[in-house]
Amino acid sequence: MTAQLPLALRWPRRQRFEHFHAGANAAAADAVQALARDAGAPWVYLYGAPGSGRSHLLVAACQAAHAAGRVVQYLPLSTLGDRAAALRGVGGSELLALDDLGAIAGDRDAEHALFDLYNRARAEGSSLLFAADATPSQLDLTLPDLRSRLGACTQFALKPLEDEERRDVLKAQATARGIQLDESVLDCLFSRYARDLGALLELLDRLDQASLAAQRRITVPFLRDFLRQGDDSRT
Repeated sequence: MTAQLPLALRWPRRQRFEHFHAGANAAAADAVQALARDAGAPWVYLYGAPGSGRSHLLVAACQAAHAAGRVVQYLPLSTLGDRAAALRGVGGSELLALDDLGAIAGDRDAEHALFDLYNRARAEGSSLLFAADATPSQLDLTLPDLRSRLGACTQFALKPLEDEERRDVLKAQATARGIQLDESVLDCLFSRYARDLGALLELLDRLDQASLAAQRRITVPFLRDFLRQGDDSRT
């Protein structure tokens, strides 16, 4: 996999700022938006559990900065093979978003590559945006100077939306599509995807298409049949 995501390709439609439901993360979202707009804004380090919106905000920042004419790069480090080579290979970007920093912890070559990239970005006036599942001090980094550099960023702890907040978002999105979701349908949905709002919204898109094709309301039996068909197609 190459170090730079080919940004000429279509960005994920839902991973934009307007689709980020901030909840308790409004200050973090504001800081990331500022970094996407302004090269002089403080660098940001986000951390939180899966489903808290880390990747969403990084990709949204890249989309917004790209739309504004800035050169951007997004590196999902957990998906890269030679992470040190990927980090050394990036360059020329005005905004660089580095996701899943924990993936390089303990890899001295990759840690040194990130340390060098950090210093190079400072010298060139580029902006860096980081995301991980823990604070810099909690990552198992072997390079103290890298931990210190990352700790100098503005840090935000991301919190997943509460259950009621996720339900409200899903109901609002359904209403916008002209879909009425009974509480029993919501209960069934949340029994499978309780913590992942992105997965719930993607599932709502597919349910909307399926219900239109079948000319049926989204009921619990319809939902169970739809999910069963999806499970059967993967076996």
